Amino acid sequence: MRLLLISNSTNAGEEYLDYPKQEIARFLGNKPVKCLFIPFAGVTIRFDDYEKRVKSRFNEVGHDIVSIHHFDDPVKAVLEAEAIVVGGGNTFQLIALIHENKLIDPVRRKIMSGTPYIGWSAGSNVACPTIKTTNDMPVIEPPAFEAFRLVKFQINPHYTDKNPEGHAGETREDRIREFLEVNREVTVLGLREGCMLLVDDSRMSLIGNRSVRVFRYGEEPAELDAGADFSVFL
Repeated sequence: MRLLLISNSTNAGEEYLDYPKQEIARFLGNKPVKCLFIPFAGVTIRFDDYEKRVKSRFNEVGHDIVSIHHFDDPVKAVLEAEAIVVGGGNTFQLIALIHENKLIDPVRRKIMSGTPYIGWSAGSNVACPTIKTTNDMPVIEPPAFEAFRLVKFQINPHYTDKNPEGHAGETREDRIREFLEVNREVTVLGLREGCMLLVDDSRMSLIGNRSVRVFRYGEEPAELDAGADFSVFL
């Protein structure tokens, strides 16, 4: 199994998908790959426009995409894909359309058999057992929160420690602690922006110059940097 799970598509002040594009190129390899793109998280962008945006960046590094919304048989498209790419946006709409198109098991079997998977933001969320650690507003009610279950842990993408002055609401850490109170057996990795997790079979490593915040029920959060052994979470 090969996964590239990216926290965010765009760093502040940069072009879309600019910072991860070289890692995407290395992950896919030197031979051109035509990836199947799943744009379902796009709410305020048309799927055709989302496809063009991602396609342009992938083309820059020698690869290509085609969006699943062009196919009459989405399951067949998954089964024939060279690689699968899931973009960010709203995780609730993403998982709703994934379930509507009956893609949970086909994608999981395809990725578990060795087909590369790339996801950013919501696309990283759906690699987890559920979408319960997303940051997104539930703009639509999905039939279930169950996701692809490619990894055993949960990701909180765009993780931030910030608590703006004058803000009286919960912090991101507060929200994750609430999740752990009712999901005590689950580990949550707070993946900060500019970072990504690379999974290669039984090995996992962190790419990026910021640490990951690790949350487990009953324990104080820990910080792990790129030198740590992330494979223990698999």
